[in-house]
Amino acid sequence: MIHRSIIFIICLLFATIIGAGKSHAISGEDIIPISTEKEKRMGESIAKQVEKKFDEVDDPLVQKRFEEIGKKLAGICDRQDLVYRFKVLKAKADKEKYYNAFALPGGYVYMFDALMEVLETDDKIAAVIAHELAHIARRHSIERLRSSLGVNVLMILAMATARDGKTVAKANEALTQLMMSYSREDEFEADRLSVKYVRKAGFNANGVLGSLLTLQNLRKKGREMRYIFYRAHPYLSERIAACRAEIKGYMDFDSYINLPEKKEDF
Repeated sequence: MIHRSIIFIICLLFATIIGAGKSHAISGEDIIPISTEKEKRMGESIAKQVEKKFDEVDDPLVQKRFEEIGKKLAGICDRQDLVYRFKVLKAKADKEKYYNAFALPGGYVYMFDALMEVLETDDKIAAVIAHELAHIARRHSIERLRSSLGVNVLMILAMATARDGKTVAKANEALTQLMMSYSREDEFEADRLSVKYVRKAGFNANGVLGSLLTLQNLRKKGREMRYIFYRAHPYLSERIAACRAEIKGYMDFDSYINLPEKKEDF
């Protein structure tokens, strides 16, 4: 949940800007575009916060495996104007709370070692990485940020909190939560592109479906999935059905009713 003090600051900034008549509506065509360079700087800043909070995985072979899979996918994804970075983070003591992966603006892709362990196969790991790369390629987080706040507000927020390290950290957390509150359409698009990416990179597209079924099974067992900035993956049943149709190229009976007991061949 976004910290109350940050919400207050953002509301105050909105009131100040609107009251002073120095800004148009904070949505649509009036918003200043966020350039690739700004996106990179934002991603780098948030990545530093993430890597302060979480250690890199101890096993260098796990990190190497993740990087190699990631680089294959990055080489064929739709966006080639970024340098992609892939890192496996070490889950905290209660590992079951860290079955997740996430991407930051500017090309940063992270996965917790706990999720990597339960995914097991390269195809499933590739599917999750491809999903996160799709969010970056389509600039889902940046567009979310643009439509919600606007660059002017962010700049003022950064300036207003620059002397207070704790507030800056909370602001980063709040903004990251906002950026990664992907819409229903964003999630479906990322799944669709992940099928395209894994195929193009030489992985088995069934791994996309397999990764979603793994997450669904974990959720059915009541295991919470979160990370530094909590984000749930909603609509799993619908996403699984859509992935089946995307992989097969058509919607069949099993895809339509999305039988949970159906076994897939991975």
